[in-house]
Amino acid sequence: MIDKGELFQIKRDIEGCVGEKVQLTANKGRKKSFIREGVLENTYPSIFVVKFENEYDNTRRVSYSYTDILTKAVELVVCKDDKKIQVC
Repeated sequence: MIDKGELFQIKRDIEGCVGEKVQLTANKGRKKSFIREGVLENTYPSIFVVKFENEYDNTRRVSYSYTDILTKAVELVVCKDDKKIQVC
């Protein structure tokens, strides 16, 4: 069962980092994962959006749920002043 208090704390922590550069690690299953850097663009009641840019000047926005962080499917690290601070 999901603890709503813990989920609310994750959401509040992420809301405080909107506009910050983040490093996102996502588990894609079968021992596959990817690590990308982007900007935490926005938060919504159930999801948050990260904007990624690549070397071809393409912009991609990807959304994740707060439950993804709680279940450790996604790990979010904020990059502030050349230091990495783990949010969740």
